[in-house]
Amino acid sequence: MSRRFPIPRPAGDSRFTFGLALDVAQVLATHRYPSMVEPYDGCGADLLALQQALFSLIYGTDVSEGHQS
Repeated sequence: MSRRFPIPRPAGDSRFTFGLALDVAQVLATHRYPSMVEPYDGCGADLLALQQALFSLIYGTDVSEGHQS
């Protein structure tokens, strides 16, 4: 079985932004998961954790998984 992720990380990848994490948070809320886009105590920590999870999926957690360019 072939995976599509992680991918090589290009230098200065303009696609990976805080907006990406917000978009994914909105999709989760649409599917009736707790909202991360309305201010609450812990909102920042949840969004940061989501952004880190996305980074890990997209680029990997090890240099051997995604290439540093």
